[in-house]
Amino acid sequence: MHHIHEITEAQQYIESFITNKPRVGIILGSGLGPFADTLQNAVRIPYDNIPHFAKSAAVGHANELVIGTIGEQQVLAMKGRFHYYEGFTLDQVTFPVRVMKALGVEKLIITNACGAVNTEFNPGDLMLITDHINLTATNPLMGPNNDALGVRFLDVSEVYNKNLRAIVKDVAATHGVTLREGVYAWWIGPTYETPAEVRMIRMFGADAVGMSTVPEALIAHHSGIETVGISCLTNMACGILDQPLSHDEVIETAERVKATFLKLVTDVITRF
Repeated sequence: MHHIHEITEAQQYIESFITNKPRVGIILGSGLGPFADTLQNAVRIPYDNIPHFAKSAAVGHANELVIGTIGEQQVLAMKGRFHYYEGFTLDQVTFPVRVMKALGVEKLIITNACGAVNTEFNPGDLMLITDHINLTATNPLMGPNNDALGVRFLDVSEVYNKNLRAIVKDVAATHGVTLREGVYAWWIGPTYETPAEVRMIRMFGADAVGMSTVPEALIAHHSGIETVGISCLTNMACGILDQPLSHDEVIETAERVKATFLKLVTDVITRF
């Protein structure tokens, strides 16, 4: 359970560095960190310095909050996220989202690099998350509920906000960017899925599978933040092609679509 006093301490620490409240938040997935470097007049705050933040060690991630502007918008970017597979609790994984809410964030873009399960998709495609399947048998809202932060039994019929999705689709069409849409399955990791698991996930109706995003999206929804998710499909999930998976391939593909991703997200934020 997230404690109000811990959220407040982190909030006050961050506020001591900034003059304007951030309205838009973004969590940057593997290889997508460079987006944070495009923010103007940016303030950078290492996670290690923020009260009650965990310390991430995922490959391909920096570990800092970057707060700055895009056009008129004040944006808070998480450059590096906490993964459940690293051994963090789900409270630790999602704590930054509670802090975003306290800081004034109203809209959140969650990004990730993940595997395509839908065989009609290609590595390098971007996918707008329409819904998710939680395959981890755990939930960030387990334990006592803090009614000051949100309701006990949360309606999750629209975790990924329809209006924000419409904006992303519109911007993608304007730029001629291929934007897939689909269901994201949350896999605990850190192993990639086996070929048999990928077949199961496809039968369940998921289009992509990854090791993040769902806990943050659930806590954002619980907090009343409008949320949208964008996946960078870096590879075909295991067993679709007859070849082993490597983290290098994931980073490489994320690198290749970086320019497209930057353009899309920058434009989306100015429309929020």
